[in-house]
Amino acid sequence: MCLKIGILRLSNVAKMVAHKFTVDLNKPLVFQVGHLGESYQEWVHQPIVSKEGPRFFDSDFWEFLTRTAWWAIPTIWLPVVCWCISMSVRMGHTLPQTALMVAFGIFLWTFVEYVLHRFLFHIETKSYWGNTIHYLLHGCHHKHPMDGLRLVFPPAAAAILCIPFWNLIKFCATPSTTPALFGGGLLGYVMYDVTHYYLHHGQPTNQVPKSLKKYHLNHHFRIQNKGFGITSAFWDRVFGTLPQTKAADRAR
Repeated sequence: MCLKIGILRLSNVAKMVAHKFTVDLNKPLVFQVGHLGESYQEWVHQPIVSKEGPRFFDSDFWEFLTRTAWWAIPTIWLPVVCWCISMSVRMGHTLPQTALMVAFGIFLWTFVEYVLHRFLFHIETKSYWGNTIHYLLHGCHHKHPMDGLRLVFPPAAAAILCIPFWNLIKFCATPSTTPALFGGGLLGYVMYDVTHYYLHHGQPTNQVPKSLKKYHLNHHFRIQNKGFGITSAFWDRVFGTLPQTKAADRAR
């Protein structure tokens, strides 16, 4: 009985320490945020609107890997997209057939985009390593949404993730359709990342990009548990995560 009481007291002390932990924004953040414990979720969803990004690591090498200019994404990945699409053409598919496969690959990406954003990037964590990994994956973006060098996915990490996605498509498709489907999915990813950057830093004048920007910033600054689509709100409509308008909220 005494042992149980002692364990409970230690647990309560640990929670109090975690709750009182304060992140020092002047020091590298990644290995600090885990100490926030259960208060991490509240902290990470209180954005700091500044174009200056925080330092993540003491190591200059690891710090370099976390920073990516937006133009690196199309520069690196569009040649890969073209090569993949050309493979299916060389294997005997006509241009209309290949175009259809590419379009389907883009459509598949929009679903992957939604699922990753909703179920992985917004997973709730409270353990030290859970908080740390979540911060690296997506939490940093919600804490510092205007950090222009951490808006797109680092190419090294994207290259690693390409391997299981290629193998998954290869398992489901034929050898000649796999490259075009993968190329379409990769093209969808490029469109997603470039669009995401533009929604934060661009100044759209046309109605469609204006609406997308408003929709995405609404996710950041108003209703962060809805509106998971970036390039469109299609899957939010399908799965019922479309945020209500302010007028509808006031009516309730």
